[in-house]
Amino acid sequence: MKRQKNWMMLASEYMGLAFLLPVSTFVGYIIGYLLDNAFHTRFLYLVFLILGIVSGFVQLIRQIQRDTRDNGS
Repeated sequence: MKRQKNWMMLASEYMGLAFLLPVSTFVGYIIGYLLDNAFHTRFLYLVFLILGIVSGFVQLIRQIQRDTRDNGS
């Protein structure tokens, strides 16, 4: 029998998700910006910005799947 999570634990998980998407986007942009400055290019910031956005959504989808799997059993 699975133990139910209390409301504080659920709130902390979802607050973490609320910070995850903007932070991963920002980190992707910063990495791209720094690489653009290092290699004197103008497109890497966009590539890493998109990678940051995608990584944030992947983590969001993983968490949602984990929560629905736990609730369905």
